[in-house]
Amino acid sequence: MEDYKGVEDTLFIPLTARVNISKMFPEYFHDKKALELENLVKNNKIGKKSSQYTMMASVARSYNLDQMTQEYIDKHNECNIVNLGVGLETSYFRINRKNSYYFEVDLPEVIELRKEYIGIGENEKLIKGNLFKLDWCDELDTSLPTLIIVSGVFQYFHEKEILEFIKNVKDIFVNAELIFDATNKFGIRYSNIYVKRTGNKSALMYFYIENPKEFVKKAECQLIECRGFYKDALEKLSKKLSLYTKISMKIADKRNNAMILHLKL
Repeated sequence: MEDYKGVEDTLFIPLTARVNISKMFPEYFHDKKALELENLVKNNKIGKKSSQYTMMASVARSYNLDQMTQEYIDKHNECNIVNLGVGLETSYFRINRKNSYYFEVDLPEVIELRKEYIGIGENEKLIKGNLFKLDWCDELDTSLPTLIIVSGVFQYFHEKEILEFIKNVKDIFVNAELIFDATNKFGIRYSNIYVKRTGNKSALMYFYIENPKEFVKKAECQLIECRGFYKDALEKLSKKLSLYTKISMKIADKRNNAMILHLKL
């Protein structure tokens, strides 16, 4: 697991961040399941090449997606939660999953890795598939309210592919919402430098959003929310974060270097 050769291998970067931040700042984010997987990342070079800011960026994304997912579940008596490109994400264990059905989708080799190290939850289904082919839709009731989560995935594709994906999903689901993270052009450059530094030179990122409203208009969707990553982190950890991390967070939120879009499809 010390060789990082492609997009699917980037799943160890967020796991490393969740382990380290859970130990450093448990009052902000505590991922018990990730800590149980610490041996998977203990000896790799990701942690050594990661700054406090880059680890906080990854965890802040999970923190906000957790909040948004929980809000969605709380609004519905019955719903689907679909994680596309789930990797080794452990949000299933951090969420109060009442009345929700969890579907975790990723490439076959990633799903096998997930089965081996994480297992399958009570109301969780693992699906081997390509998120853009949409064959995973056959595995769930598309008439139910559905929240589709795409975390750390769209960046590796091009805008045309993502707009086509959104169009096709809209045609399949009766009542669906989509939340995904994105960055602007500056953020993509920074992210590509960081991923290369961790040893993965073959997983370059392409997709970015300069103007969220313009992108939503292209997608012919309704923008429910566009939020930055760091509001709560800055409030809860203001006395513990390094000066560089705090300044980077404030700039990132102000300039949309890191954001989460929530769309009504």
